[in-house]
Amino acid sequence: MTTDPLPSSVAPPLVADGPARLLARAGVQACLAALDAPGEETRLVGGCVRDALLGTIVADIDLATTLRPEAVMACARTAGIKAVGTGIEHGTVTLVVGGEPHEVTTLREDVETDGRHAVVRFGRDFARDAERRDFTINALSLDAEGRLHDTTGGVADLAAGRVRFIGDAATRLREDALRLLRFFRFHARYGSGAPDAEGLAASIAARDSLDRLSRERVRAEFLKLLLAPRAVDAVAILSETGLLPRILGGVGELGRLSRCATTELGVDATARFAALAVRTSEDADRLQASLRLSRAEHARLTGYAIALAALHDRPVIEADAVPALVATYGAGPLRELLIALDGEPRPRVTPAARAMLDRMEAAGTRPVLPVTGADLVARGVAPGRAV
Repeated sequence: MTTDPLPSSVAPPLVADGPARLLARAGVQACLAALDAPGEETRLVGGCVRDALLGTIVADIDLATTLRPEAVMACARTAGIKAVGTGIEHGTVTLVVGGEPHEVTTLREDVETDGRHAVVRFGRDFARDAERRDFTINALSLDAEGRLHDTTGGVADLAAGRVRFIGDAATRLREDALRLLRFFRFHARYGSGAPDAEGLAASIAARDSLDRLSRERVRAEFLKLLLAPRAVDAVAILSETGLLPRILGGVGELGRLSRCATTELGVDATARFAALAVRTSEDADRLQASLRLSRAEHARLTGYAIALAALHDRPVIEADAVPALVATYGAGPLRELLIALDGEPRPRVTPAARAMLDRMEAAGTRPVLPVTGADLVARGVAPGRAV
């Protein structure tokens, strides 16, 4: 199916002139001109077309072409465009125009898949290339004349807020198990209402495939999910279906995640992850081992657990305790820690303490502790890291 131009019947939130604005970008025009060879075709594909239709910022620009990778490199050199063979063995070349990368990938067809890796061959059929993608909303393409090509029903799904696998959902999941997590991430980002029933059922049935994925891939995909607008809803569905424990190794604190996501100072995947998955420093250690967390991520989760425990040990927090707590954690982080504990028996934060925190946060100042390390050394305490 080809639409030219975008039908006026398409309901919001789609932006009718979004594809035209994407096509008009200088870097896009330069790439299309460079790759304009007799008998060949190049199109914008995937996420950039999807996001252009939504009117959101297009961060990554991907193009698909009938040209072989070596020909893409040659065309770029002729046009004076920097070309980097970032994944040339897989058909991907990055063209850099004005400092902005544009990934150009030769059309491909799957030959064999095992749930983790796919054996592919180069092709020349845009429809077949679209069919090997994961979701209909990611299978759209835009040609050099501004025609929007949609062979899987992606425009209708995008307008309806529906994330749907291309073809048989179970087959798509067998091809690549990571699509299970991507299904929930994309629903949290682009979906509305309940997730697609077929996709959800297939994901539940494929839950054992999560164990075959590298922990690094699971971690990266799950942290991306936590950044999505409807992350809390998606995680709740993961919990209800029994999929969340397969990821975390535990049940998760949905209430804390919800409070963190609705009140945090900024969207922070690690903070949301901590709120969801960490109660003790042992949790941080377990997650580092099971999801291959970075040292920085592990340190943040451990610090979060220690701070929660310290605050939880206090029966009550009065106003006079707030300056020292702000000095330790900062006003914003302290507020988020208290929000995570809101509704739990300890600590009880008095109205005066909340008012004090409000004033200190509004002032944007970090109090100076009345006793410094230099004071302690002057009084005979041996210098060192503890001081």
